[in-house]
Amino acid sequence: MALIVQKYGGTSVANPERIKNVAKRVAKFQAQGHQVVVVLSAMSGETNKLIALAKEIQANPDPRELDMIMSTGEQVTIGLLAMALKEIGVKARSYTGGQVKVLTDSTFTKARILSIDEANMRRDLDSGHVVVVAGFQGVDEHGNITTLGRGGSDTSGVALAAALKADECQIYTDVDGVYTTDPRVVPEAKKLDTITFEEMLEMASLGSKVLQIRSVEFAGKYKVKLRVLSSFQEEGEGTLITVEEDKKMEQPIISGIAFNRDEAKLTVLGVPDTPGIAYQILGAIAEANIDVDMIIQNVGHDDTTDFSFTVNRGDFAKAQAILEGVKNKMGAREVTGDSKICKVSAVGVGMRSHPGVASKMFKALADEGINIKMISTSEIKISVVLDEKYLELAVRVLHRTFELDQ
Repeated sequence: MALIVQKYGGTSVANPERIKNVAKRVAKFQAQGHQVVVVLSAMSGETNKLIALAKEIQANPDPRELDMIMSTGEQVTIGLLAMALKEIGVKARSYTGGQVKVLTDSTFTKARILSIDEANMRRDLDSGHVVVVAGFQGVDEHGNITTLGRGGSDTSGVALAAALKADECQIYTDVDGVYTTDPRVVPEAKKLDTITFEEMLEMASLGSKVLQIRSVEFAGKYKVKLRVLSSFQEEGEGTLITVEEDKKMEQPIISGIAFNRDEAKLTVLGVPDTPGIAYQILGAIAEANIDVDMIIQNVGHDDTTDFSFTVNRGDFAKAQAILEGVKNKMGAREVTGDSKICKVSAVGVGMRSHPGVASKMFKALADEGINIKMISTSEIKISVVLDEKYLELAVRVLHRTFELDQ
């Protein structure tokens, strides 16, 4: 008998029929003798609808009240699934994040989990119940409802699996595993049987939408066995995310091509080339809780420097306004921006032992007349910033160049 945490995304619970199908799948696992905890997202599109409602009242919704509103989506699905399970003779009990006591910090809309009290869940599991928990949410020390950010239900699922020391955390979604790239862009993309936590972490951070990055961090940190499966297919092993590298002889150099459309670039031109200038620029951005990705600094010949960095496109206007506000104080000449860029990345642990990956990547792009604006590397990834219009072409070319369709 195993303790399994199953997380179902919004498309998996998009309507009553699909919720009934989830109930049947869960009941089958329990009938095999497993203890099952189910973590649910809100119905597909529901969170966006709730945010839109809030914005009709307040153009920039108060973060605390927005969390109060957004957290209701998951309450609907957990109640409905618990009812669906009871309807087919399975004992079930639903819990909000607060009722479980998923304790978070007080960063509304982007809260981080601090601890989880698993006592109520264990009691219910031991008495033969399926435990159904609202993903994406918790409570802070003051009892305020908090949410964990986009895709936060993945993080909820993995965190609950870690707290319960579950045998496996299964993430059910609308795809049947992790692919070499998005099959909607490259139809020849292949499903991976296994991928390392390191590679999955890079893929998630670089734009792969299969798993939220924090869920992969959690899984790697707490050694949670993580599997991605389709909620619309009965058969299939999905993709197993492992701690160990695959020791097969034909280990591919590159495991996948990730991309992100939601990128924007900001450049501060002509700032004095003096110690502390990077902090002056990025300190103001960090105080506004804006994540910075790639950073490039060029030194000029007149003791000034141009400083460029990328942010999420949703933070572009806010970040640009902040830089305009501190431009004169820094002695900068000008602030420019470009919100029509994208990031394309090649990821693979095989890079460690295979030189020449970067030159192969850059040549493939050059042969297609694609200009590279920025470059960032780590031990197992190479990322480039390009004009957004080249995104799909670049992904197809690199997927073919590294023979990921073979």
